Amino acid sequence: MTVPVSDPAAPPKSQGPDTLLILLIVVILAFAASWLAPKGVFDLAGTVAAGGRPAIDPTSFRIVSSSEGGGAPFFGSGGEVGFLNFLFEGLVSGDRNAATVGLMAFLLIVGGSFGVVMQTGAVERGLRSLLARGASGTGWLIPLLFAIFALGGAVFGMGEEAIVFVLILSPALIRAGYDSLTAVLVTYVATQVGFATSWMNPFGLVIAQGIAGVPILSGMPLRLVMFAVFTGLAALATWRYAQHVKSRPERSLTYAIDAATRTRSVDPVTEARPLGIGDITILILLAATVAWIAWGVVAESYYLAEIAGQFFALGLTAGILALAFRLPGVDANALAGAFREGAMQMTPAVIVVAIAKGVVLLLGGDDPTRPSVLNTMLDLVGTWASHLPDWGSALSMLGLQSVLNLFIASGSGQAALTMPLMAPLADMTGLTRQTAVLAFQLGDGLTNIVCPASAALMGSLAAARIDWATWIKFIWKPTLALLLLAVAFVTFATLSGYQ
Repeated sequence: MTVPVSDPAAPPKSQGPDTLLILLIVVILAFAASWLAPKGVFDLAGTVAAGGRPAIDPTSFRIVSSSEGGGAPFFGSGGEVGFLNFLFEGLVSGDRNAATVGLMAFLLIVGGSFGVVMQTGAVERGLRSLLARGASGTGWLIPLLFAIFALGGAVFGMGEEAIVFVLILSPALIRAGYDSLTAVLVTYVATQVGFATSWMNPFGLVIAQGIAGVPILSGMPLRLVMFAVFTGLAALATWRYAQHVKSRPERSLTYAIDAATRTRSVDPVTEARPLGIGDITILILLAATVAWIAWGVVAESYYLAEIAGQFFALGLTAGILALAFRLPGVDANALAGAFREGAMQMTPAVIVVAIAKGVVLLLGGDDPTRPSVLNTMLDLVGTWASHLPDWGSALSMLGLQSVLNLFIASGSGQAALTMPLMAPLADMTGLTRQTAVLAFQLGDGLTNIVCPASAALMGSLAAARIDWATWIKFIWKPTLALLLLAVAFVTFATLSGYQ
């Protein structure tokens, strides 16, 4: 896997369209599809034993009449979703445990809390101390960080949480000679590599296995090998890119974007101040909070509300400690302002979440028993896949999950929508249900690296001040390499009868 860099001798190219403009085009296409594409429904076949979730009867699909499933109105009223009010409906949809209401609250609280942590200066001083001790020279910190965040994605489904770590690492890595792209690679991209190849992720793998009727956490040996291969190769490629940029920083696609961080004046007292007991205490608090969250997610099924509360506790305690130890540049007003600014940085991600949900609503929603264009898409691809050889059907499932993830960024939501269809489809085509789960897992996780509807991706890019067009120019080749590696593993699973 190789990572592209810019040629400093090449003439500058025009800036690509803004992310919101790209998403507006998607909205227009979804609105048009609601009128032009037929809508279909499925019947429920009963319940799946694991979790009691409704199962779809894949043979029950039917197109509804135009009067029963008309297109989205131009202006909806009374809760109806239309082109002009899709954004409002997207913003107010869901509940405290789902997009967009719960996720918006989570993003704002976490952004504000880590704004306070960053204001203390402890994290930057800790990273500078680590880099000064040889990490920046040998580069071992880069693959180490990648492996740590990949474990976070694999063990407890880290995704949105990566945003705050981009805020922490990006300035320090830039000043160490790397760039903001490296910060996103070792944090968000690493979490998605771990998420896609996990052997125990509770928000993707476990849900998919439960719906498919596959024993929970079964098939672990192959997934452990897969995690090691994906993480090892991706960490190596990231290390090579980081060393390349460090040797010639002007080659980075974000060289101009990172200039402000490289040249930003820093309080000389703060910059020269060595790690003190206050800094070490805050760093220990940060590590303890991450461990607390990991334990809570795995052992107590903590989700958005609980995790947000844990991060708020981190911000509040870090602020109190910074005042108690009288860390430089810290006072009560500065901490309050840092919380406000940190929350404001998450606003673009909140808007993207709302747009993504609005697109799904324009297409008719993700309820299999209600007329929607998404149901029609599932039936068309499923019917086509049923006429392919085993390996072709498996790769079709991988492709379907990859495409659907561009519309349904929630791993658990995508599992709930597709696995009731993919599991019986696997039976019909001679595949094992474990292979269908593997195709879902890889397709859902890896495309999160490029999906503009992913709040975690867009939040991470916003934290690093990278626009989506620049990111795609940088990451499309590595993502393609990861997807080809996924094809190899899915093919092996098909040929070996993976159970």
